[in-house]
Amino acid sequence: MAQAKTYAYSGRDGAGKVVKGKVDAGSEAAVAAKLRTMGISPIGINEAGTGTGLQMEISFGSFGKGVGLKDLAVMARQMATMISAGLSLIRTLGILADQTENKELARILGVIRGDVESGASLSDSMAKHPTVFPPIMIHLVRSGETGGFLDGALTGAAENLEADVKLRDTIKSAMTYPVIVLIIAILAVVGMLLFIVPIFEKMFADMGGELPAATQILVTLSRALPWIALVVVPLGIAFSIWWQRNKHTDAVRAFVDPLKLKLPVFGLLFTKVAVARFSRNFATMLGAGVPILQALSIVGETSGSYVVESALKKVQESVRQGKSVAGPLAMEPVFPSMVVQMIAVGEDSGAMETMLNKVGEFYEAEVESTTKALTSLIEPLMIAFIGVIIGGMIVALYLPVFSIFDQIK
Repeated sequence: MAQAKTYAYSGRDGAGKVVKGKVDAGSEAAVAAKLRTMGISPIGINEAGTGTGLQMEISFGSFGKGVGLKDLAVMARQMATMISAGLSLIRTLGILADQTENKELARILGVIRGDVESGASLSDSMAKHPTVFPPIMIHLVRSGETGGFLDGALTGAAENLEADVKLRDTIKSAMTYPVIVLIIAILAVVGMLLFIVPIFEKMFADMGGELPAATQILVTLSRALPWIALVVVPLGIAFSIWWQRNKHTDAVRAFVDPLKLKLPVFGLLFTKVAVARFSRNFATMLGAGVPILQALSIVGETSGSYVVESALKKVQESVRQGKSVAGPLAMEPVFPSMVVQMIAVGEDSGAMETMLNKVGEFYEAEVESTTKALTSLIEPLMIAFIGVIIGGMIVALYLPVFSIFDQIK
């Protein structure tokens, strides 16, 4: 029997009112069945974010929040449900604009509704907001409009976005604890240098004598800290602004992304994330009937990795010349041999979408297991790290006291 998990749901009751809540069940299908017995027609079902103790993810609310992947996933799921129920697209957009909790998304849906009323297609209207709707969602909607299966395309987009959200949440859960511990360590060191070390320095000056090297280093750092802060803080702010403006440029990505995959501990995790996202997105695009050359271009843009995007450009050229997809991938270190072999089998058997889905499921499970292993490894290491830093400073402060005791003896 599957282990019960907590799911957050939204649905409509008998009076047509939208209701939300949480329920424990073994799967999303079980949640849907339970909701129907309660007289609720499900609109969206997602696994609720859970965590305890040091692994709990910290949320700072919706301050400054834009349109996130979760908002888009819920919107796509609701839109697919209403369209499959026979509602017109304009009415669906109007209902979503009135009911969505995200004010920015509500505003954009209102704009899109106006465009659709003027005769524009849904995909073209979405394409006017590239910072909100990812390319894969726009192209899936366009394929659904062309093929007459818009509800199915929206469902595929929702599933894709939900899987991406789960992938990102998995990585966040691995990164939350070390980041928090590092911030605590920095604050503790700064606090000791600003408030504790000057007290000991004055005491040591009254005693006279020469300070040990470790203590002298702390005293020097304590004196220089205000000047260091005057340099580091503005540089940090300037770098943060520069990074926000340039992190998506090809020059920066070409330098940073390969380094991320070579990191000692997290490099393997980033590689698995890139492969999982590539496989899932490629399978989704092929399943929606998008031509393979166009699908490769879109998957490259949405992979989140410059290494994968560069590799897929070579694959595009190979396919354009009538060659295979697997051939060029075999030359790229980011793609494990198992992935290349699965894709080659999919090409030979005509079951590329099925094989890519299996690869995506495998690597998403690998990401989850790797994250759990990293979390278990990082927690004691970070505790030891902060203990060594703070403990070393305390020992350095008390070394002169030990020297005085030795002289007294």
